[in-house]
Amino acid sequence: MKILVIGGGGREHALVWKLRQSPRVTKIYCAPGNGGIADDAECVAVDVKSLDSMVALANQIQPDLTVVGPELPLLLGVVDEFKRRGWRAFGPTRAAAQLETSKSFAKEFLQRHHIPTAHYAICNSSDEVREALPHFHTPIVVKADGLAAGKGVVIAQSKDEASSVAAEMLSGRMLGEAGLRVVLEEFLQGDELSFLVVSDGERVAPLVAAQDHKRAGDGDTGPNTGGMGAYTTPAVVDDKMRDWLITHIARPVVAGMKAEGAEYKGVLYCGLMMTARGPMVLEFNCRFGDPETQPILMRMESDLLEAMEASIDGRTSDGDFKWSGDAAVCVVMASGGYPGSYEVGKKIGGLDYAAKLDGVKVFHAGTSKRDGAYYTAGGRVLGVTARAAELQTAVERAYEACAKISFDGAHYRKDIAARALKKK
Repeated sequence: MKILVIGGGGREHALVWKLRQSPRVTKIYCAPGNGGIADDAECVAVDVKSLDSMVALANQIQPDLTVVGPELPLLLGVVDEFKRRGWRAFGPTRAAAQLETSKSFAKEFLQRHHIPTAHYAICNSSDEVREALPHFHTPIVVKADGLAAGKGVVIAQSKDEASSVAAEMLSGRMLGEAGLRVVLEEFLQGDELSFLVVSDGERVAPLVAAQDHKRAGDGDTGPNTGGMGAYTTPAVVDDKMRDWLITHIARPVVAGMKAEGAEYKGVLYCGLMMTARGPMVLEFNCRFGDPETQPILMRMESDLLEAMEASIDGRTSDGDFKWSGDAAVCVVMASGGYPGSYEVGKKIGGLDYAAKLDGVKVFHAGTSKRDGAYYTAGGRVLGVTARAAELQTAVERAYEACAKISFDGAHYRKDIAARALKKK
């Protein structure tokens, strides 16, 4: 089988790496890919912001299956367009992807279907923000309604700050069109959890749960990012909690979308807060998370291609996945200045040494390759991922690998999975 993976980040590198392990895969293309993905797949040029560009590419290479990595192609309706042409694509339609592409749609959907989530208000103007603010205690979460590449969420410590952040978003200066509507939300306390399932529109099969680290600095300080690291162990959620999440969140979402005429096929990522009141939905992603995909797929021992085909064909079952009992950890190495402005084109050293470490796989997120050398080409550069029987060992291996890799301005969090280790 010929596979096309759309995207070019760490998540897509992990998907390419895992799909290559399927005995039925003969060729993988990645569009546009990156320097590291080029070692595992044939990288081909595409504009992921253009439906015509993606259609033209698929028409040219005729893949047996297309896997959509990032959110923007879903918003553009790439799955709908491919299906219309009789091409197999793994991912939700544009209507189903509204769970991610519109925060206000997601909040109203959750309310309609009685799925637990934070108290909220949807505001289209600064006047509406002022009217809503008295109904909230501080801190207040201010979210841009549209896609903002993981940067559309601000935790405001005062009502004045919430008001000014919302005004910046609504003006279009901060995030463009993504912020022309905002959602105010109560601030929830607890542990964040990434809970992913694959759905065929009716049934769901859970992946192992993971925990992401969104803030740029150690101790969860600094601005929100696209994710600075993640880990997964069998202890992140027990069987009882997993079943509760399937019964009360994942299945009701899939059933609700079907009832509303937008059947949900593909991966559903439920971003949850485990609060004293129970699990609450923070957000949905309609694709694999980044960087959670890297450690999750390190633990997967079944065929990812089979599960994707089952989703498309309407035959997903609870037992579609087999998992290692190991732990896996991903540490993101980022460019100096990320998530703010940063420079690219810095030469990366030490990748060969890191790759030789037991249980380590370095996934490339923002890299380019020329003359046999790798260079930085994005904010998040590498996802240094390690698997081991114990979480402590996996963490040590990941950081040992990070210490062998160098590029000008490199920074990474030193406390990925630290909370979990402390609890142990």
